[in-house]
Order: sequence, then structure tokens, then C-alpha cells
Amino acid sequence: MEAAARPTSARRPTPGRATALSQQLPLTDHPDLRADCGNCFGLCCVALPFARSSDFAADKAAGAPCGNLQEDFGCGIHERLRERGYSGCTVFDCFGAGQKVSQVTFGGRSWREEPESARTMYEVFPVVRQLHELLRYAAEALDLPAAKPVHRDLRRAYDRLDALTRDTAETLLAVDVPALRAEVNAHLLRASELARAAVPGRRKNHRGADLLGARLRGAKLRGATLRGACLIAADLSRADLRDADLIGADMRDANLCGADLTGALFLTQPQLNAARGDAATGLPAGLRRPEHWAAAR
Repeated sequence: MEAAARPTSARRPTPGRATALSQQLPLTDHPDLRADCGNCFGLCCVALPFARSSDFAADKAAGAPCGNLQEDFGCGIHERLRERGYSGCTVFDCFGAGQKVSQVTFGGRSWREEPESARTMYEVFPVVRQLHELLRYAAEALDLPAAKPVHRDLRRAYDRLDALTRDTAETLLAVDVPALRAEVNAHLLRASELARAAVPGRRKNHRGADLLGARLRGAKLRGATLRGACLIAADLSRADLRDADLIGADMRDANLCGADLTGALFLTQPQLNAARGDAATGLPAGLRRPEHWAAAR
């Protein structure tokens, strides 16, 4: 995946490092919330299935290693994923779940070393990935000064999620993820409302809206909620999306050329990687401009 270059051999975290970091105020750039491919056993390249399409050049069943996976768990075409037909890989992010499952849940023992644990490892990975996504959102909400009234609840939620990700495989497989997501989302929604309250004027509500291919060029969407909205192939060029809530919005092939996403809430790197933009697209702090945007018009 496009999260980080992988060294030739896996590095194991320094004992106690993760625990010490988790006691600090969580930030969106927290090392535990960023994919560290060098400490992962290529789980996204093995555990998850994909079908031959415009996103993937071949079919792959869940639990079957991708044909591009190397012996050191690195990707043989990492630098050429898009040109080789694997753009789907570039829009995936485990938010640090890969190294957590590899090094914590399974103690640094890979599915190659212990084939009998492989199936459980593959089942645990998607669960921890969802928990890490929630951790990432909670971390961002805790970084919002305006959301201070809900920080105590968010801190409790974050600590609970963090503890769960360090529990046993059996415990993780028994987690009711939808219920947990709904519980955490209530706090995230409140944080979003508090953060957007200072935006002047009427804030538009497009939560869950079907805006597939919508013509929103130059739209004034500052402080709007676009939570869970379908923005596939929408024209958002030059749109004002400052301080908009974009959690869970599907932005595949959305045109963000010249759009201003400064201060956008809960926007993730995978969402940007799936969209189109250019040098004039304004981004929130902590997110990088995708390399393939250089060719956007």
C-alpha cells in the first residue's frame, strides 16, 4: 500500500514504546495511527480480497497472498501501483492496524512462521483496522480546542479503543464493532458541531446525501456537513469546503481542483488519494498532496 516504504526486514517496536505514546495526548500524526509497513506482515496484501476491475489488475481471494507480495512482506510494485493497474491499493490505509496485529496481537510471529494462526490473523486484521480508524477520528476530535466540552468523553472512548486493540485475538473477534462505532460517533458528531459553530452564516446539511456526479463547482460549503455523503465523480472544483465535516464521505474521482479544504474535519489521506486535485487545492494540516494529482487538470 502507499502508506510507507518498506525496508527489507521487519523492525520490531522498542518494548514499552506504544504504551508510553498512548499516554500522551493523541494526535492525528501519532505514530501508532500511521501505517508502518516495515513492522507488518503484509496483512492488507493477504487478508483482504479484491476483484479484477479498474482498481485492481487481477482477482484475489481473502487469505491468498497478492502476486506482488515479496518474501520480506514488501510490495514488488510499490512505486508503480497505479501504472500497473493497482490504484485500489493506493487508496487503502490501515491507520496502523497492520503493525498492531502483527507485533502486538500475534507477538511478531508471522503467518508464514505459524501457518496455523493465519486464518485468525486474517479475521482479526479488519476488526483492528476499524478500531484504528475510530482511534484516528477520536484523536482528531481531541485536537479540536472548540470541542473541549466533549474531550472527557472522547478521552474515555479513545482509551477504551486503544486498550481493545491491545487485547487478545479472541476478545477482538467478539467486539461488536457497529455498536462501538455508533457510540463513538455520537461524541464525534458533537465535536463536529462544536468545531463548526463559529462558522458564519447558515451551514448546509448534506449528511448522507447522494451527490454522485453533482455539479458543485464553486459551491459555498464552508462548515457544511457531508458526513457519509456520496461524492463520487462530483465536480467540487473551486468549492469552499473550509471547516466542512467530511467523515466517511465517498470522494472517489471527485474533482477537487482549486477547492479549499483548509480545516476540513475528519478528512483522511485515503479520501484525498481517491479524488482528483491540483496544486491549487487547499489541504488541512497533516495531509499530503497525492503524487498523482500532478497530472490533474
